[in-house]
Amino acid sequence: MTEDRRVQSAPLRWYRTPVLACALAGGVLLAGAGLVLGRPDVIATGLPLALAGVWALLRPPRAGSVGVALSVDAEADPGTVAGRVDVSGAAEWFQLVIDQGGERTGAVETTAGTAATTRTRLLHSGPAEALAVTARTLHADACWASAAALRADAIWNAAPRVRPAAELPLSPRLLGLHGGHEGRRGGTGGDFRDIHPFAPGDELRRVDWRATARMARRPGDLLVRRTNALSDSAVVIALDAADDLGAVVATWGSGATARSGPTSMDLGREAALSVATSAIGDGDRVAFHALTPGGRSLRSGSGARHLERLRGVIAGTGPDGDGTRFRRTPPVPPGSIVFVLSTFFDGAAADLALRWSAGGQSVVAVDVLPQPQTDRLTPAQNLAMRTLLLERAGVLQDLRGAGVEVVSWAADDAVTELRVAARRARRTHGRGARQ
Repeated sequence: MTEDRRVQSAPLRWYRTPVLACALAGGVLLAGAGLVLGRPDVIATGLPLALAGVWALLRPPRAGSVGVALSVDAEADPGTVAGRVDVSGAAEWFQLVIDQGGERTGAVETTAGTAATTRTRLLHSGPAEALAVTARTLHADACWASAAALRADAIWNAAPRVRPAAELPLSPRLLGLHGGHEGRRGGTGGDFRDIHPFAPGDELRRVDWRATARMARRPGDLLVRRTNALSDSAVVIALDAADDLGAVVATWGSGATARSGPTSMDLGREAALSVATSAIGDGDRVAFHALTPGGRSLRSGSGARHLERLRGVIAGTGPDGDGTRFRRTPPVPPGSIVFVLSTFFDGAAADLALRWSAGGQSVVAVDVLPQPQTDRLTPAQNLAMRTLLLERAGVLQDLRGAGVEVVSWAADDAVTELRVAARRARRTHGRGARQ
């Protein structure tokens, strides 16, 4: 992801701190003790303290504002983000409370024109608060302080890792004329198709002179060597962003992603980018849709630039979190293969997959639920989890019964499962699942 920079400012509201009262009281006490004890040196010690307190009391700070500029950028280490904090304002110094990745890390004191740098290790992919700063200012040796002026934050879209698949399932119908898959339509680039009499539109360089000399029936007849065309597959990736469930079942519904382990959205983004990378590497066209109201979409395209756009959109897709069962139905061109990525808990994404399958599309259901860890569960919670998993198993069984390939992305051999699904599709639909 590219560098993200945000600048925020807020007016200051000043108030007196206990430092001012301590300065005045300390000066008076020292002066009184010096008079009682007849110690001029003690009086001389307290006099500057009292004068400083009176000076700070009579000259309060002027109204102004504080500005905070945050910038974050990726580091060479994957999953690590470098941050920079610049503050500005008419104050002696600033106190900054810094949060990194949702966890408070400490306070920093700095002056205007001095930058503070941070380094944040992100635990999850997708949009996350990489850096947040709460600022306040101090004046007259901390006799005056401002309230917490503002909280500036910088959101970072962390790209998931990629597990490229050497082979993906294809649609039974390949409609494109350019790509890396051999179709059944005559063209160029594919394997041998047949020997055919020369016809208008055939290129002379495709004349097979040996076959002509051996098989021509009449003088002047020419025979050409025809090949199959290389076609592309239309790939649609549909990511269900309604749930974000971690591997630790005890954190479900709590939002405590720091202790949840890998989440379903982590696996979903990883699967989406992995499928997109493999498909575009094969010359296919890829579209992306988030199956939530207002979810992000990217039209079908191919090439390296489109892959970078996909990377940005997938990295910026976070959980919807509204709890609704509704999943919007994105447009799917005929002859596409649809990868539906979901936990398949409430069945809404499965209904879409079954609808697309019944409409003649090839559908692959990718299960992105992490392997559940049942530590710290009460007996009642354990029973509820087993009930949910049994219902989900029934949804997945219905998908398999309808001819939808089901792949578990949480498994270590998820890429192998995709390869097996691709070979099964070839056996079902014919050679290479071509047009």
